Amino acid sequence: MAAFDPGLGGDAGPPRAKVATCFRLCGGAIAPLEATIAAEVPVALVYNGIPHVVMMATPADLEDFALGFSLSEGLLATADELQGIEIVEGDSGIEARMQIARHRLAGIADRDRNLTGRTGCGLCGVNTLTQVTRPIPRVESDLRVGVDALHRALADLPVRQTVNRQTGAVHAAAWVDPDGNIRLVREDVGRHNALDKLIGALARTQADPAAGFAVITSRCSFEMVQKAAVFGIAILVAISAPTTLALKVAEQSGVTLVALARADSVNVYANPGRIRGVIGV
Repeated sequence: MAAFDPGLGGDAGPPRAKVATCFRLCGGAIAPLEATIAAEVPVALVYNGIPHVVMMATPADLEDFALGFSLSEGLLATADELQGIEIVEGDSGIEARMQIARHRLAGIADRDRNLTGRTGCGLCGVNTLTQVTRPIPRVESDLRVGVDALHRALADLPVRQTVNRQTGAVHAAAWVDPDGNIRLVREDVGRHNALDKLIGALARTQADPAAGFAVITSRCSFEMVQKAAVFGIAILVAISAPTTLALKVAEQSGVTLVALARADSVNVYANPGRIRGVIGV
């Protein structure tokens, strides 16, 4: 029998996880086990009363998620264009009801993204090939980071992944200063959502994207690089490998792409000049 734990995660609002009984089979023995399971709920993003998309997400830091999604998808140009937000819980899910600058509504209508977004989805509702990649400004930054800073952040991140330590089922996106100190972490069952939450949190605090780098605990597909580039993040570090299109977007946008990152080794795939210690740099 499952029982929700409303305190899990430390924030008010819907629980990030629930505790359920399962049965563990090991060495021929069967034993009941209390397991913590990550929450996954539908979150509808609504702009000036107009529903736009429903994403499956972890119900935490939803204000950050709504703003970050709006910025990284190009629906808003700046955080100031979000004039208000209300998170409303319902029987079938949660609505993030946003009030935005009216001149942005036409662009949202043109995107026509009124489809459900699965947890792992990066192209939910895109209905033409021309919408897959969109023009993004080139990221210009004088940021330089040592390999030791990358290793420090990667080694410290697991202890900062509160929900994942309890459930083993969520991704994280972290903001790190040039010395490798983790300043901010956001978690979600969706890798895109975790990065959007991080972007939203940075935008809400008016953080300078050039003042640090991002680390993601997931594979690095092109949408992750694109979201980072749109917000102006110059260095993106991913735990898993990049795809060919991720590499292409990184090369074209000027994002330094580091992947297959571990606490003792990293691969630099694109624009290596921001990583001190790379051969020839």
